[in-house]
Amino acid sequence: MAKPDIRDIWAARRRIASLVAETPLFFSPALSEDTRSSVFLKMEIFHEPGSFKIRGAANKILSLTPEQQKAGIATFSTGNHGLATAYVAKRLGIPAFVFISERVPAVKVQALRRMGATLMIHGHGQDDAEEYCYKVARERGLTIVQPFDDPEVISGHGTIGLELLNDCPQLDKVIVPLSGGGLLSGIALALKSTDPGIKVIGVSMERSPVMYHSLRAGKPVVLKEEDTLADSLLGGIGQNNRFTFRIVRELVDETVLVSEEAIAEGMAYLFKNHQIVVEGAAATGIAAIRQLDLAKPGENVAVIITGKSVDASTFMNATQKYL
Repeated sequence: MAKPDIRDIWAARRRIASLVAETPLFFSPALSEDTRSSVFLKMEIFHEPGSFKIRGAANKILSLTPEQQKAGIATFSTGNHGLATAYVAKRLGIPAFVFISERVPAVKVQALRRMGATLMIHGHGQDDAEEYCYKVARERGLTIVQPFDDPEVISGHGTIGLELLNDCPQLDKVIVPLSGGGLLSGIALALKSTDPGIKVIGVSMERSPVMYHSLRAGKPVVLKEEDTLADSLLGGIGQNNRFTFRIVRELVDETVLVSEEAIAEGMAYLFKNHQIVVEGAAATGIAAIRQLDLAKPGENVAVIITGKSVDASTFMNATQKYL
């Protein structure tokens, strides 16, 4: 299977148009004033399932044959990819199985149950859920919808890059939350194919940032999952990673880490200044700007606001000292 390219991203844009609406790019007066740059927020939380994951899930599922769709699909997830896959499957009338670990927050478990997919909870981390997913998929003849390391999923997420270029042609830099690298790979492919000078930066949390340490080791590594506000960014990248590790290594300019305190402050900052509630992973880009000074004076900077699956108690406990 070949590495995706810009043509695949354009094809994905056409393929998913019936299920996936374009999201707005909001100017942030507060961040722009604080950094003396022009900062824009790409609002992926406005998708019906609540995150950017619908783009990759829709592109993958719509690329399957009618026979594969009828037989059913399966996926493993830290929550948001499972929600997106279940949503698309429900819209298309396709049987879906979602495998998650015991670490997935209750708010996402409840949302998955409401979405109508068959929910399978197994193990203490995403790697455990992945292993069980492949076992059941083999037994039942289900097609796996990978959460990140798949050309159709990467291309689906790359449609964000096309929208960024359309809405902000003078873009200098984009800051993207980083887990398995599907989102970062797709956006990097779209932007670098158009203008190699656009800087692409991936942001992970300090706790269990698997891709970050894999890049530094020169190969995929395994880390024990730790509790983090950015729970959507947990999970391994796969010891046999075929696409995202290579694309991130080749195209992404920089990967950085942010603290739990910076993530919490980023969540509070978005609420205070934009009246939006987001999960921890979605605030990592804001955290990187504020903790690491990533937006330089005069730059046009886009930050991907990825998802909103957070329960009220987690949000209040994390942000109360900053509100």
